[in-house]
Amino acid sequence: MTITTLSKNKSFGGQQGVYSHESLETGTTMRFGVYLPPAAEVKPVPVLFWLSGLTCTEENFIVKAGAQRMAAELGLAIVTPDTSPRGLNYPGDTDSYDFGVGAGFYVDATTAPWAKGYRMSSYITKELFDLVFSEFSVESGRAGIFGHSMGGHGALTIGLKNPEKFRTISAFSPIVSPSRCPWGEKALSGYLGADRSTWDEYDATCLVRKYGWSGPEILVDQGSADQFLQEQLKPELLVDACTEAGVSLNLRMQPGYDHSYFFISTFIEDHLRHHASHL
Repeated sequence: MTITTLSKNKSFGGQQGVYSHESLETGTTMRFGVYLPPAAEVKPVPVLFWLSGLTCTEENFIVKAGAQRMAAELGLAIVTPDTSPRGLNYPGDTDSYDFGVGAGFYVDATTAPWAKGYRMSSYITKELFDLVFSEFSVESGRAGIFGHSMGGHGALTIGLKNPEKFRTISAFSPIVSPSRCPWGEKALSGYLGADRSTWDEYDATCLVRKYGWSGPEILVDQGSADQFLQEQLKPELLVDACTEAGVSLNLRMQPGYDHSYFFISTFIEDHLRHHASHL
């Protein structure tokens, strides 16, 4: 598969790149970022896939999270895909911030017209995953996944369903049960239809009960001053599910922090160290 280099910048001795390629899963040109630490010049390194939240592109994490310094020190590559296809021009796909463009919710849609191009789950786990390992200096079998908000939901659901690909999972402010919050109900009904039983495959609280998790403890950071905490995020639901399933979860409530990248950048080092210690 041919990839196009859009930009490259040296950062903490490593290389922050942005690339594009023609995606078979989405039928569009997809952009993604890859940070390669200095160690990648010597041998393949472990890799983390970061999934961003609503309205984001590949750029938000690259410029706001402040992850490159610690990734360079720990010898970690970081892949940052976009959050949805762009340019399909489906009716209504730009009408709201929480559905359509910038809001793919990391599902494989099954309803028309979304089913043809909104295949972000398969895009991440198959197409982009294979592309990264074939084109960059990253080591097979040493991948983790993490994300924020909608991307935290994506990291949890994709990680739980694909333990053979992702050995570690963490999240910031994840939507832990989209079946039980307004953001998720809007997205899942739109992409998957009205049959709520089909939503379970994209609900972390259902998946942890179904599949369990035998990997290292799942790390979740949540700000206590997050404006979406009570209505959309509901971390207590994930605590209950992990307790029932016997899955090790480290939920850290961080006093005074909100939903922003100021929060993410404060604790990103902890997450990178968490993944590195197990990869």
